[in-house]
Amino acid sequence: MEISAYLDRQKKRVDRALESLFEKELSREYSRLAEGIRYSLLAGGKRIRPVLALAAIEALGGDSESLVPLVLPLELIHTYSLVHDDLPAMDNDDLRRGRPTNHVVYGEAPAILAGDALLTHAFTLLSDPVYDKVATDSRRMEVVYELSVASGLCGMVGGQFLDIVSEGKALTLPELENLHCHKTGALLRASVRIGGLLSGATPVQMEALTRYGEAIGIAFQIADDLLDVLGTVEELGKAAQKDAGKNKNTYPGLVGIDGSRRLAEEKCKEAHEAVAILGQKGEPLALIASYIIERRN
Repeated sequence: MEISAYLDRQKKRVDRALESLFEKELSREYSRLAEGIRYSLLAGGKRIRPVLALAAIEALGGDSESLVPLVLPLELIHTYSLVHDDLPAMDNDDLRRGRPTNHVVYGEAPAILAGDALLTHAFTLLSDPVYDKVATDSRRMEVVYELSVASGLCGMVGGQFLDIVSEGKALTLPELENLHCHKTGALLRASVRIGGLLSGATPVQMEALTRYGEAIGIAFQIADDLLDVLGTVEELGKAAQKDAGKNKNTYPGLVGIDGSRRLAEEKCKEAHEAVAILGQKGEPLALIASYIIERRN
């Protein structure tokens, strides 16, 4: 399997489904807000979180086509986090995905509201009765719980807070991993687990997906840290070499570039081992793990 072709095919499926969101709101009195939401949501990106969910669904023999709408909340949550992370009170970034950030274009208050709307609409999608025939309400409730925990205080939001309060402090490697298990890893772990929940994974399969998700969560962050040091603005579509200027704790800063690469490879190996029980159908997940540590943006 050629992973770039696979990722491109899955990304296009996700993009087509995202295109229909917030479209009717463009004709409402809050059309400018809807425009800002779509500005960030449709700005591109790898769509790695919903793609991971789809790959998990397919690895377990689920119907990924009918379930596409129910993995979109992962991208809504991710996009909301980017819009809010870019705000002046947070990372104060002017560039995201090669374009001016949301608050630069629409203003700070509308950007906050755009993020709020993306967050809440994720759960609107999951609870919409129109999907009763796609997945049972009890199964969708499990997904709601998984996504809300991964996104909230004990997940991504808590991790973002830990990142902020640790600036200028010297963390140990276990402390850094704990930070990023929350900030970056929680939503990636939830992505594959949600794929498992939607396709009726057995406890053994869910455990494999969980171990895989935890491993790629750390691998993804290590790759991000390396790209911040080694990448260019053109490659990243955002500012480069910014972590050191903000005294952030990073893997290269703690264990060096070579040490970071070795650690990423170890996590990639853990991910491969975790999904080996899924056989040939788990190959896309294994290849995505390798892609995560080799990507250039």
